[in-house]
Amino acid sequence: MERATIRLTLLSLLLICVISTPIKKPRDVDIYSFHINSTVNSRYAITVITSRVANRLSESKEIHFQVKIPKNAFISKFRMTIEGKTYDGVVKKKEEAQQQYSAAVSRGESAGIVGSVGRTLEEFKTSVTVAALSKVTFELTYEELLKRRLGKYKLQINAQPMQPVADFKIDVYINENPGISFLEVQGGLKTQELFNAVISTLADSTKEAWVNFYPTREQQTKCEGCGENGLNGDLLIEYDVKRPKQNGELRASNGYFVHYFAPTDIQQIPKNMVFIIDRSGSMHGRKINQTRTAMLKILEDLGQDDYFGLIIFDSEVDVWKAELLQATKQNLKQAKDFVKNIKDRGATDINAAVLKGVDMIKRYPREGSASILILLTDGDPTSGETNTERIQANVKAVIGGKFPLYCLGFGFDVNFDFLEKMALENDGVARRIYEDSDADLQLQGFYEEVATTLLTDVQLKYPGGANLTQTSFRQYYNGSEIVVAGQITDNSLETLQTEVIAISKNTNVTYQDSISTKDVIDILPQHENFIQRLWAYLTVKQLLEKEVALKGIEKEAAQKKALDLSLKYEFVTPLTSMVVTKPQEEETQVAHKPKEGEKPTTTYHGLKDDMHSYDYEMSYSVARMDPLKPVPRPTFITQTAVIQTVGNVRFLISAQPKQICYDTPAGHKLRLFSDNSDISINGQLSDNGFTLVAIHYKTAKLLVSPAESVYSDGENSVKFVWGQPSSHESENIAIFQRSNELDITMGSVRVVLLIHKNRGDDFLWPVVHQQGKDPNITGILGKADLQYEELPGSKLKIKDQEVEAPQSSAIDYRFSAAPRVNCWLVPFQSALQGELSDFTVSQL
Repeated sequence: MERATIRLTLLSLLLICVISTPIKKPRDVDIYSFHINSTVNSRYAITVITSRVANRLSESKEIHFQVKIPKNAFISKFRMTIEGKTYDGVVKKKEEAQQQYSAAVSRGESAGIVGSVGRTLEEFKTSVTVAALSKVTFELTYEELLKRRLGKYKLQINAQPMQPVADFKIDVYINENPGISFLEVQGGLKTQELFNAVISTLADSTKEAWVNFYPTREQQTKCEGCGENGLNGDLLIEYDVKRPKQNGELRASNGYFVHYFAPTDIQQIPKNMVFIIDRSGSMHGRKINQTRTAMLKILEDLGQDDYFGLIIFDSEVDVWKAELLQATKQNLKQAKDFVKNIKDRGATDINAAVLKGVDMIKRYPREGSASILILLTDGDPTSGETNTERIQANVKAVIGGKFPLYCLGFGFDVNFDFLEKMALENDGVARRIYEDSDADLQLQGFYEEVATTLLTDVQLKYPGGANLTQTSFRQYYNGSEIVVAGQITDNSLETLQTEVIAISKNTNVTYQDSISTKDVIDILPQHENFIQRLWAYLTVKQLLEKEVALKGIEKEAAQKKALDLSLKYEFVTPLTSMVVTKPQEEETQVAHKPKEGEKPTTTYHGLKDDMHSYDYEMSYSVARMDPLKPVPRPTFITQTAVIQTVGNVRFLISAQPKQICYDTPAGHKLRLFSDNSDISINGQLSDNGFTLVAIHYKTAKLLVSPAESVYSDGENSVKFVWGQPSSHESENIAIFQRSNELDITMGSVRVVLLIHKNRGDDFLWPVVHQQGKDPNITGILGKADLQYEELPGSKLKIKDQEVEAPQSSAIDYRFSAAPRVNCWLVPFQSALQGELSDFTVSQL
């Protein structure tokens, strides 16, 4: 089966200006954490980019944050956290956002709108002025329904942070109910140097998959294409799903449903294809050469049952043959000779060329075949009929809804709006062919997507469903997928029925299925609304496409519905913008989503005009200093600054001659231990110790509380009760319950959880006894020992940093007897070489 490519692409890029000196010094502006977390549930991807940046200077500094997101995605959240205060973006109607933006400009405040488009990505920028010794956190969320192309979905993550990042992570989680048929990780970041940093896991049930990319600082500088500016490359995750039923996959939750339809066991329908090729003077040079190269390859791929025609045009229209010919070896050889001799010349008569193509197909109909017109042009109509609206009307009238027209626009000078409207009015799509070195491959790739027709006149019906997305499709191609979503408005409806009627080769076919409207199996609580958001996303997308070809009242109605949904679900679409305002200074920035084909524009000083970017900039100031921030030399943190914190829990790190201790605020979910051996340990910290600890190993999970412990491997579960000795052993896993401790070995890591009591409350204390050989250990318990140097005046030197370290004491809960020991009390950051936020997790 040919495979389709779904591109979920993401390029993360932060621009930091650093002055180079012969002596290596810490960066003035440090991106100390950069996380990309993408969750894909039944093709619907929600991606969150979180960047934490610290200004290490004693003066304010402007920081630029820049990421690239998939062109088909909608931004749904953006927030900045500055000194504990959060500033959220608000999605508004585009005109209202523009008024707020204009008001900010009139006050002389820095604000900007930049809207332009790349090949598969859009670029999002923001800048913020960070006060001395302060930090800022950026969080951007976007959503996208993945489309299937050539038999697979592709998740492409480009990484170019412009500096090595201590805590750089890409986490991808995929959940597909029918099962994942294959999972592959490729790309420029999966090199020999970074091989160990990429971990991919496919659950035994095949319904879930995880891909994690955790490169160390050293790996970020030594990989191919990397250097002192860090990573520069991409990670490609390709997968497809199992399709046990020809009638597709049907899912329902909370009054919404989605139906995925992609049958495969069907005979190919012979096709009639007419290629309409622009040979006007503007196609001179590389464009015409690449077109010839692509057409030669496409002709080789035609099936023997296919019929085809070739039309070339400038101000005149010429045909290779007056009728469609079968793709025999002899005919293909003659066609290739014709293609090799295509020369650029003259003006552009699109109207006459397309009408000629329609006439060729209509004059030579074939029963049981599928007809397709493909137009390739790089410019506006400049000869014959030049009024684009009249051309659109002419083409729509002669095609009469009988077959699709696909329009390929070559380069950025083409009138893409005109091509898009003409294609959409005739059941096709418009695609831009970028004038790059691989333009011939882009042309071939598009042809491959429509090369194998399996069904025509596909109609999908859902009795009891309402507010449906598109349910009628002219053709279904091998390797693609039809997706329909809707609402279940009848509360008494217990079963949702589906029916698909279509025409396959020489016969009519019907597919039927049903699902309980209460069936939410395999949908976790945190994901239960994804079907509703998928429906909203797909509805808005299709309305925006549909309104292009509408007029008058119908156009206004489609725009209003798309606008209302965009505002309700807070999507940044071509009809909405996101406004971010800092209340104290009333600074305002506006993010717009650009249209395909818009030329790059910029209204913010100092920014490079980039046709491959989608930007907006903002500027803020921050002031206060967080008591948990690391303090650059020679400033010291005093004992008072630490011990006055309310609700702290004291931890110990082994060291000689005296142990190191540090305080951690209670009430956080902490990352206790994580490495590259598929094991992670997280815990909920209370005022005494841990009230809940979760240990994950591959697809297994152990949840430990002061009451009981439950181990589950996805199929079986085992319960352990404190005070009742028991054990469980399986491959690479051993769990032993003793009177007051739980001894766990998973893979190469061994951890013991002790239960203690303080002021009548039971709590847990985990101790890592064996860490394995992995050097890339993170988490509070990953710090086995710490080297330091004693200095006069109750000071210690840790990692070249001098800190105040008064003598203190702590209870050592790593032992059942819980002895009290002497220790040097140091700040959290000095002990663990990181921020508290580096060791927190959103869920256990």
